[in-house]
Amino acid sequence: MEFHPQPSGGQPKPWAFPAPERGELSNGLTVLRCHRPGQKVVAVEVSLRAPLDAEPRELEGVAAIMARAFSEGTDRHSAEEFSAELERCGATLDAHADHPGVRVSLEVPASRLDKALGLLADALRAPAFPESEVERLVRNRLDEIPHELANPARRAAIALSGELFPGASRLSRPRQGAQETIERIDAAAVRSFYETHVRPSAATAVVVGDFTGVDLDKSLADTLGAWTGTSAEPLRVPPITADDTGRVVIVDRPGSVQTQLLIGRVGPDRHDRVWPAQVLGTYCLGGTLTSRLDRVLREEKGYTYGVRAFAQVLRSAPDGTGASLLAINGSVATDVTGPALADLWQVLRTLAEEGLTDAERDAAVQNLVGVAPLRYETAAAVADTLADQVEQHLPDDYQAQLYARLAETGTVEATAAVVAAFPADRLVTVLVGDASQIAGPVRDLGIGEVTVVTD
Repeated sequence: MEFHPQPSGGQPKPWAFPAPERGELSNGLTVLRCHRPGQKVVAVEVSLRAPLDAEPRELEGVAAIMARAFSEGTDRHSAEEFSAELERCGATLDAHADHPGVRVSLEVPASRLDKALGLLADALRAPAFPESEVERLVRNRLDEIPHELANPARRAAIALSGELFPGASRLSRPRQGAQETIERIDAAAVRSFYETHVRPSAATAVVVGDFTGVDLDKSLADTLGAWTGTSAEPLRVPPITADDTGRVVIVDRPGSVQTQLLIGRVGPDRHDRVWPAQVLGTYCLGGTLTSRLDRVLREEKGYTYGVRAFAQVLRSAPDGTGASLLAINGSVATDVTGPALADLWQVLRTLAEEGLTDAERDAAVQNLVGVAPLRYETAAAVADTLADQVEQHLPDDYQAQLYARLAETGTVEATAAVVAAFPADRLVTVLVGDASQIAGPVRDLGIGEVTVVTD
C-alpha cells in the first residue's frame, strides 16, 4: 500500500495582537478602530460608563433592563420595525450590563455597515423605552430568576458573592437584580437611568473588521457622531472589600445526586504586576483537561467530568484598586464529595510544597500563547478584548504585552503566583447539594466552619 507522505508544518509566522487606532468624534465619543483585512463581518462594541454601582439600591437590575430595551424601538422605528431593519442588514444587536458598565454589541457584513451603524446610533441616541416593552422585559427577568435559583452553578455563584462581599456592596447581589428590585422597575425608571448615565462623552466605540471600500470616518460621523449629550464626572465607586476567611457554605438540595463546587476568593486585577504569572499558574492548576486538578479528580479518581480554575475581573480602576474573582468550579457525585474535596485540597498543598514543573509551565505557555492567533481570528473576538481593556482602564497594547510577558514568565514565578492566589487555608467553599449526605464528611476535612442554608 502506498500513502501520501505525511505533511510537514510550515514556518511559523510572526503574530501580535492587533493594535487599534484611537480617535474621538466631535461629540466626545472615543473610537478605537482596527482594520482586519479579510474580516468581512464587522464587529462593533460600545462600552457605556454605567456601572452597576450607579443603580439605585431599590431598583437593582435597571441597567440590565435598559440594556435589553435598547433594541425595543427608537424615535424612528417601533420594536418590530427595528428588529426587521436589523434583519435586512444581516445584523445582530445584543446588550448586557455588568459591574463595569453596559456593553452594546453589533455584528454586520461590511457592505451594510453604514445602515447598521445608523440603527445602533438610533438605539443609543433615542431609545423609545415603551411601557409595554419594558413591562415585558421585566416579566421575562422575573421568569428567569426561579430558573437561576434552580441551576446549581448559578445558585453557587449567587451564594459565593453573598459570602465574599459585605451586604452593602453591589458585588454581593445578583448582577441582573433580584425579584424585589426588578418588580419596582418601570419605563420611567429605565429612562431616568438612561438620561443620567448614557452619553457619548462617557462611552467608547470599538470597530473591528475589513474597512476596504468603506468610508469609516463618514459613517461614524453621520451615525454615532449625531448622538449628543452632556458631559458628566465619572461615578465614584466604593473600594472593594472582601472576607476570604476559610469556611464552607452548603446550599441544601435534598436528594441531589451531584454536588456543585465553587471555591473562591478575591485577588488583584490586571493592573497588578503578578497578573501574567497568575494567569500562567492558574492555567497549570486547572485551565485545561491536562491540568493538575483534572489529572487527579477526573483522570485518576473519576470523581468529575471536569474541574476548572480561573480568574475573572470584577471591577477595575486606573489606580489598581480593582479586583478579580479567583475560583475553582466543577461538580462531583454526591457520595464522593468528601473525598473529592480532600484530594482537591491535597493538590493545593502539594502545589505549595513542591511547585509546578518546567514541563507544566512550558505546556501552559504553548497553549496560552500558541493558540492566540486562532482565538482572535474573528473581528468579534478582537473587538470584545479591546472593549474589555477599555472598561478595565488598560492601555491599548495590553493584550499584546500580556502574551510577551507570559512567554517570559518562569516556573518559579508562576508557582508563587498560583500558590498566593489559592492558599489552602483562605478559601470560601460553596457546595450546592444534599446536606444530609455531604455535611458530615466535609466537616471532617477541617477546611473551615460549615454552615448549611436552605433556599
